[in-house]
Amino acid sequence: MMAENRPAEVTPDETAGAMASDTKQTPVRRSEKQPAARSETAEIDAFLADARALSPASTEGRGRLIFALDATMSRQPTWDTALRLQAEMFEEAGKVGGLDIQLAYFRGFNECRASRWVSDARALRDLMTGIQCRGGHTQIGKILTHARRESAKRKVNVLVFVGDALEEKIDDLAAKAGELGMLGVRLFIFQEGRDPLVERGFRELARLSNGAYARFDANAAGQLSQLLRAAAVYAAGGVKALAKSGAGGRLLLAQLK
Repeated sequence: MMAENRPAEVTPDETAGAMASDTKQTPVRRSEKQPAARSETAEIDAFLADARALSPASTEGRGRLIFALDATMSRQPTWDTALRLQAEMFEEAGKVGGLDIQLAYFRGFNECRASRWVSDARALRDLMTGIQCRGGHTQIGKILTHARRESAKRKVNVLVFVGDALEEKIDDLAAKAGELGMLGVRLFIFQEGRDPLVERGFRELARLSNGAYARFDANAAGQLSQLLRAAAVYAAGGVKALAKSGAGGRLLLAQLK
């Protein structure tokens, strides 16, 4: 088995206690994989149309995006897809102004890690290649807390989260999402699956951060590709760039304020 090139834990030792409390939450729901009843194209188009009302992201220097993934066992197919698609995020952002990305993920028992910031597709690929999915509950609260801390050091434009489950107290997560919104960190949540309770929670977190939500079919890599590319374009170039980025961009624009 390949040795893992594991990123560092997302929080320093002095905050470990506070982070651990995020895992002692009453589970909400884990998505059950179901085939999509219809094409997601219309939903993606609608998602992108909302984002036209967004205020632009900061274009001073390079954009910064945290790419966060649920790496529990149910996520293995999408993890492999994301690995293939991440290069496209850099390519699209590079056309606008450049992008620095940090990989974050959670899995297993109380494991939540974040990588160094990288500025090219090869570095991100190397970070992701050795990571394997493991069983465990969601730790979205830790990801949100980490994003807030990183943005306090230097502005983070976008937090992208890809997942299929929400097993923490929604009110606690909502407070953290609202704090990100006040800091100008937009949360773009891309849900795999069609669980309505998970969708409701994800939509609320995106709304509170002034971000956006979209659902994708795990069997359609092109849908996730459009969404990830649009998120990268926004982080690098703001609303004007997003408006020119195709279907994925229009879906995000429709929801952004």
